[in-house]
Amino acid sequence: MLRHCVRRTSPLSRRWTRALFQSAADKPSYITTPIFYPNAVPHIGHLYSLVIADIFARYSRLRHPEKPTYFLAGTDEHGIKIQRAAEARGEEPLAFCDTLSAQFRVLSQAADISHTVFMRTTSEQHHRAVVDVWKRLDAKGLIYKAAYAGWYSVSDECFYTDAQVESVPDPKDPTKTIMISIETKNAVEWSSEENYMFRLSAFQNALLKHYKTGADANGTSSSPTRIYPPQAHAQIVDILENAPLADLSISRPRSRLSWGVPVPGDPEHSIYVWFDALLVYLSGVGYPFKQDVVGKFDQGAITRSGWPPNLQVIGKDILRFHALYLPAVLVALNFPLPGRLLSHGHWTVEGRKMSKSLGNVADPFDAMERHGVDCVRYYLARVGGKFRDDVDWSEVQLVKHTKELQSLLGNFYLRSTSKKVMQRVEAHEQKPSLVLSALATDDPLRELHTVARALPQQVEERLLEMDVAGAVTHITEALKLLNKIFGDVAPFQKTTSPEAAYNLHVISVDLLRVVGICLQPFAPKSASVVLDALRVPEGRRSWYDAQGGEGVDALAVERGVRIFPPTQ
Repeated sequence: MLRHCVRRTSPLSRRWTRALFQSAADKPSYITTPIFYPNAVPHIGHLYSLVIADIFARYSRLRHPEKPTYFLAGTDEHGIKIQRAAEARGEEPLAFCDTLSAQFRVLSQAADISHTVFMRTTSEQHHRAVVDVWKRLDAKGLIYKAAYAGWYSVSDECFYTDAQVESVPDPKDPTKTIMISIETKNAVEWSSEENYMFRLSAFQNALLKHYKTGADANGTSSSPTRIYPPQAHAQIVDILENAPLADLSISRPRSRLSWGVPVPGDPEHSIYVWFDALLVYLSGVGYPFKQDVVGKFDQGAITRSGWPPNLQVIGKDILRFHALYLPAVLVALNFPLPGRLLSHGHWTVEGRKMSKSLGNVADPFDAMERHGVDCVRYYLARVGGKFRDDVDWSEVQLVKHTKELQSLLGNFYLRSTSKKVMQRVEAHEQKPSLVLSALATDDPLRELHTVARALPQQVEERLLEMDVAGAVTHITEALKLLNKIFGDVAPFQKTTSPEAAYNLHVISVDLLRVVGICLQPFAPKSASVVLDALRVPEGRRSWYDAQGGEGVDALAVERGVRIFPPTQ
């Protein structure tokens, strides 16, 4: 039975979920973050990647509560940078990694990141996966040993071709020049050595066909990997159409790189850090998978593991690795490719890349402590959720958006449930049928009711278009309208009739319930406080409940609840 609420029974349109989470009924959703390189403490860019991926993971669970959503984060702990940083501190590499990897775990916990797996590339599970993949590729004749020369960046742990580097003035001595990567702007040095190579060139046509038509490794039709933003997808297609892929160096002599997985059968070489790290998305869901009687992977086991990822969130500087190198390995293994790849920009400070040497690195722990976790998450999503360009970190903008959320939601809740307002609300005859009658003649009430009905699908549409900022904006605009109409009706004034106060309160509570459900992916703690205060049962907070669920008793809501506790 409904009590002082408006019930909406129209179900959410299912067409909007197909693009992102369409999969076999027994396949869990699978979302991944970049695997962070812990050669220094976390910065705001790491938090950004975590929050964006977490938004989609939480949305997936709300949208499909009937099946699990796996969410992987982790740390990439091998390579020369780690080896040198540990040596500089007089520590063993593993001990050095233990300390820094723990800080990324702490960051995830502090920011309410809901990952289900935190995978370290130094784990035994991952080691087994890397060795298994190497052996399978080698058995297929896709790995060979050869002399290799190229431009190597220690910062990027990556080799570049002549076409990928350029000469620029040396910042330390403008009379000289240095070579840098065109893509990352990091310095490179010429390196010549004998390495193991992966036949990346053999997969150029298969990858191009996949990105353009969706054909899988066997040439059959499937869903193509979609890269966001669209210009990133176009960039990868352009490379595949116009730049022959060179075979990829996937090892380094152990005399230069001792901190890595040894090459199977050749302890004089270490597996290249990027090849190693990219396989974490497989090891994180249990690879090597169960095999059938003829030695092939059990397709059911692969599906139940969650593979392939529905969405991978990465920074734009590692697009090539995730859009070319990893997919080539997956094609070689006859594994399905990820559904979507979101390549986001970087956070800068006053237009400059964050750098320890410049002293402009934004500390995520400090920001969350001073402004609150959810307000920082809200800012990252609202300002950084377009993914078209780099975004400038601004304390002024952070404060502005913090106040926006606190005012539109926190202050509104206190005002709308104040003693003065509730006295007027309770003075009216309390019949839900009266509210339904009012909707037919009261334009502001009808507008609020219409917004509440439309909001879940509007937010969902934006999320499925990889427009996180747009999704948040819909929620914000709904709250702005609610605040405006509350001010116009002014239920706190004696001149406002108890009937108007009552009707507005019932509709406001219903819209707040919808806002609370839709806000869960973005600001989970605050959303939970709102829903608790409205006495929405735990089992009625799914995406379906936002549009088709039962309302709550508007007169039984808690009063005087502070949605946002004071911060420093």
